[in-house]
Amino acid sequence: MGKTLSTPESLEHLFRQEYGTRPRIFRAPGRVNLIGEHTDYNDGFVMPVAIGFDTWIGVGPRPDRILRAHSTNFSETLEFSLDSLAGPPRKHWSDFVRGVASVLQSNGQHLTGANLMIHGNVPMGAGLSSSASLEVAIALALLGTSEAEAAPLDLVKWCQRAEHEFVGTRCGIMDQFIAVFGEAGRALMLDCRSLQHELVQIPAEARLIICNSMVKHNLASGEYNRRRADCEAGVGILRKHVPEAKALRDVSLDNLERYRRELPDVIYRRCRHVISENHRVSHAASALQSKDLHQFGRLMRESHHSLRDDYEVSCHELDILVEIACECDGVYGSRMTGGGFGGCTITVAKAESANAFQEIVSTRYKEQTGITPAIYVCSASQGGGEWLGRG
Repeated sequence: MGKTLSTPESLEHLFRQEYGTRPRIFRAPGRVNLIGEHTDYNDGFVMPVAIGFDTWIGVGPRPDRILRAHSTNFSETLEFSLDSLAGPPRKHWSDFVRGVASVLQSNGQHLTGANLMIHGNVPMGAGLSSSASLEVAIALALLGTSEAEAAPLDLVKWCQRAEHEFVGTRCGIMDQFIAVFGEAGRALMLDCRSLQHELVQIPAEARLIICNSMVKHNLASGEYNRRRADCEAGVGILRKHVPEAKALRDVSLDNLERYRRELPDVIYRRCRHVISENHRVSHAASALQSKDLHQFGRLMRESHHSLRDDYEVSCHELDILVEIACECDGVYGSRMTGGGFGGCTITVAKAESANAFQEIVSTRYKEQTGITPAIYVCSASQGGGEWLGRG
C-alpha cells in the first residue's frame, strides 16, 4: 500500500517532486511498554521506551491558509483550510492532521498554511503507538514551519487531546509522552498522575525484541471497559477503610489483603494486579539502575503471570510467545505488552542471542498456532524532533 521509503532523503526527494521546494523534515517514534500494564488509568506507573520505528514528515510553508497533506502509505492527498477544521471523527488518517492543527490553534499557536508529505514505518495495528507517533510528528512539523514554539509537556497534552476529540480514542498520556520525551538508550518511568518522569539507562548489551502475535480478539474493547469498572469498584469499597485513596495507586498490598473479604474475588484479583504491578515498575527501575537484567527479567515474567491470571487479559497466543521466549538462551524476561487479548509481547535478551531468538520463536510459534509472527529487534531510541542529517 503506497510507496516504501527507506530514508529521510527519499522523503525529501519525493517532497521536491510533489511540491517543488526543499522541505524541513520532522520525525517522532513509536513505542513499546516494558512493564506497567493497565496501571495508567489507575494513576499508576509505566515504563515505556521509544523504538526505532518513526513517522517522518516533510513540510514546507504555503502563502495561504491551506494544509495540503499527502500520505505515502495510503497514496492519498487531502486539503484543509486552517479556518474550518471542526467536525467529528471520520475514521480516516486525515483526522490526525485536522485534529492536531485544530488543537494547536485553539491553544494560541499561530499556524501558517503548509504542504506536508507523511510517511510512517511504525507497524500499524501492532500496539506500537503509530497514532501518537503521527500526532507528535504532525505537531512538530506544523509548529516548525510556522516558526512557533511549544513547551514539550504542552505538546504532549495537545496531541492527546487531538486523539480524544478528533480521532475518538480516549487514550492515556503514555504514548504521546514517550514520543516527545524518549531518549536513546533509556527507558522512561512515568508517574501517570503527576507526570513526573525519570529516565533510566538500559544496559548496552540488552536488546528489546517485539513479537507480534498477529491476532487480535474481538472481546478486547468490551473487556477493557469492564476492567476499568472493576478497578473503580475496588477503589469504592476500599475507600471506606482507606479514605485517602483516590485510585488504586493509593492502596497498599497490606491494606488490600486486610480488607480482601469485603471484595468479590474478581474485584480483588483485578486490584491485586494493579497494586502489585505498580510495585514491579518501581523495582524494575531500581533493577535497571543497578544493571541487574536478571532481576528486571524476573519482574517481566511476574507481570505477565499477573496479567494472565489476575487481570485475565492475556490469550493463548500471547502465552505461547512468552513461554517460547523464556525457554530461549540469552533471554532475561518476556511479557505481553499493551491492552491484551492479542497484539505483542516484549522480550529483553542479550544482543548476541537476537538472531537465534528470532528463528526459534518464529518456527515454534508457527508450529503451535499456524501463524507466522512479525518480530522486531529494537533499541531504545530518541523522542521526536527535526531531522538535521543532511549537510
